[in-house]
Amino acid sequence: MLNFKKLLVAIGLTSMCLHAQPPRAGGGARQLPEAPSRDLVQRVCGSTCHGPEIVIGRGMGRDQWLATVNSMVSRGAKIPESEFGQVLDYLVTNFPPRASGPPPRTGGGLTAGADDNHVVDSTASARGKTIYIAECITCHGVKARGTDGPNPGADLVRSLVVLKDRYGSTINPFLKKGHPMQSGNPSAGLNPAQVTDLAHFLHDKVGDTLRSGPYNKILNVLTGNAKDGAAYFNGDGGCNKCHSPQGDLKGVGTKYDPPTLQAKFLFPRVVGFGRRPGGGGGGFTSKPVTVTVTPANGQAVSGVLDKLDDFNVSLRDSEGEYRSFKIVKGMKVVKNDPYQAHADLLDKYTDKNMHDIVAYLESLK
Repeated sequence: MLNFKKLLVAIGLTSMCLHAQPPRAGGGARQLPEAPSRDLVQRVCGSTCHGPEIVIGRGMGRDQWLATVNSMVSRGAKIPESEFGQVLDYLVTNFPPRASGPPPRTGGGLTAGADDNHVVDSTASARGKTIYIAECITCHGVKARGTDGPNPGADLVRSLVVLKDRYGSTINPFLKKGHPMQSGNPSAGLNPAQVTDLAHFLHDKVGDTLRSGPYNKILNVLTGNAKDGAAYFNGDGGCNKCHSPQGDLKGVGTKYDPPTLQAKFLFPRVVGFGRRPGGGGGGFTSKPVTVTVTPANGQAVSGVLDKLDDFNVSLRDSEGEYRSFKIVKGMKVVKNDPYQAHADLLDKYTDKNMHDIVAYLESLK
């Protein structure tokens, strides 16, 4: 059996050898281009987990470099606020977007991340969008997520042809084999530049599905009428039976933004109005569902509901003691769900009701 300590030593020596390799022939360690703020950028790169060679060969627009630098800061890069703009300007000026083609490989296999990651060119993506609308949108949909119907189109965002593609490397061969287009023209007739533009657009759509994409951002929900919301609150909704703008909802519009207000009244069991005890950052808590069990010839027992079905009920009493009962004839089981009224309203709300209530709650300053 291999000695564990010897294995650790072997791993450590291997790592040292990898990091101690001599500079590549033909110029040694690669350097950033000579320009104002170069030394600053070299120092910033050196404070994180990679050297400047990761930057060399990349090409992005200002927004993409801004996101990259912000990501570096979140991972430990030390960039004083006064120098942030200098770093960004250096990268934007010296490493602008390329017209097409993948970044050249630079790390000899030892760099962090994929060397050939597809970097979307927004200008090329806009051109690709024009091609997509003219030739693909009927089958594959506005978001490239596919369509339903008698002739459904594939979800291109999840397509391996698209996900593995780099600047048309897999999309071009696929189209050259022949693929129906809505104009009736042969897909093989698209030239390499058009395919590359289309690839940029499709990778843009892949990016849109990520958490940072526009389709995952919370939409404006403050579109209702506060007056109508108050009428529903005090009328058909019956909200005023449990809540009061002078009591538990006083100033609620200053505490939460509209999306949070909407989530809280629609799904209060999941998004409770109080923080966990101690403010430890454990998220929101909600009021528990309780139950009272009264045997036919016995004393009532109450506590927090554990499980309830047609045959058994279990709970934990005020002392934390677990109690379980078999439901028999003559036993009375009363469940108390503090959010049942909210659950019942989910079947009654209209879209207008929901947005009006949000507007009303937001007005309670």
